[in-house]
Amino acid sequence: MEEQQKDELLLMRITGEDRPGLTAGIMEILAKYGANIMDIGQADIHNTLSLGILIRVTEDNSGNVMKHVLFKAQDMGVNIQFSPISEADYNNWVSRQGKNRYILTVLGRRVEARQIEAVAQLIADQGLNIDSIQRLSGRPSLDPEKRIRACIEFSLRGNPKNRTELQDKLLKISKKLEIDCSFQKDNMYRRTRRLICFDMDSTLIQTEVIDELAKHAGVGDEVKAITESAMRGEIDFKESFTKRVALLKGLDVNVMQEIAENLPMTEGLERMMLALKKYGYKIAILSGGFTYFGQYLQRKFNIDYVYANELEVDDEGKLTGRYVGEIIDGRRKAELLRLIAQVEKLDLEQTIAVGDGANDLPMLSLAGLGIAFHAKPKVTANARQSINTIGLDGVLYFLGFKDSYLDV
Repeated sequence: MEEQQKDELLLMRITGEDRPGLTAGIMEILAKYGANIMDIGQADIHNTLSLGILIRVTEDNSGNVMKHVLFKAQDMGVNIQFSPISEADYNNWVSRQGKNRYILTVLGRRVEARQIEAVAQLIADQGLNIDSIQRLSGRPSLDPEKRIRACIEFSLRGNPKNRTELQDKLLKISKKLEIDCSFQKDNMYRRTRRLICFDMDSTLIQTEVIDELAKHAGVGDEVKAITESAMRGEIDFKESFTKRVALLKGLDVNVMQEIAENLPMTEGLERMMLALKKYGYKIAILSGGFTYFGQYLQRKFNIDYVYANELEVDDEGKLTGRYVGEIIDGRRKAELLRLIAQVEKLDLEQTIAVGDGANDLPMLSLAGLGIAFHAKPKVTANARQSINTIGLDGVLYFLGFKDSYLDV
């Protein structure tokens, strides 16, 4: 009776200068000796290759595999190491694959070693393993003036010891080291998000339009003080909104066109909008500001939905100091996000919300991904993700976009 051949598990680590045909040449040898590929992974950094291959091969063929792969490696000028893997070690590795996976995104104007060290130490302290690290941003220029943004993404495996503590420490690291960090569960929802809802004032645009209207009405300082207090969450939004609108009574409605045409757009807005539309995202403005300005942005960027507040105008084209319909406050923003998701037949986990003020917190909490953008301290402290170091196109990195995906 013929004795059944035993199999061996063999891990190969190949490093050196990358070149075309290397992987194909290795695979040709493995195919010749009937090897099964149990795992494979490759990274290429500045043309330096790191390739790992775990194979299962019969004892009779393992020697030939090592010999011929070694010859091939020498011919191609790369280094190779072989390590036998026991069945127990392999089964232990397989059992760990059932753990949760997370994505930790780190972005800023530039990414430095001290920042990565702090993040990596926190990852280790929380009992998480780093499976891979990739750069999402393009390679930075050596000219310091051209280092616009940088982003690194960590793929992590395991379960954090304390999720709340992890988020708190990421927030502290972000403040101290001038970076932004996003910690998300890596699942299919993260990969299939399709609706993104934005606040408008101080998010898409770098002003509060009610403040601009107030300047033209001669009540700028008074309205601005109420606005800032409301955005900090110190007074009720509806109450503050009613007071501010009342102060605009008598303003000619034609000034709104002048203000709209001179709105200061937020850094990265156009690049972000072009990318989101190109890749099929539905976009909504949910604003405590005014419909006139939301519709102006809608036409400019082909935005799908706009919900904002409507100012009442009298027969002479003057603002009456009143509004029409229901106020779009924080509660209503969350309701609208939920409603639009239902219309688009999306799970809430497939939605994203971006805003800066206290009245944005309900929708930031409801969305699958809520991002506080250059937000007030109270908002940043209560949001799961935040961006404070770069422009709005930083949102794309939190969605997993690489600069190489974008030609916008």
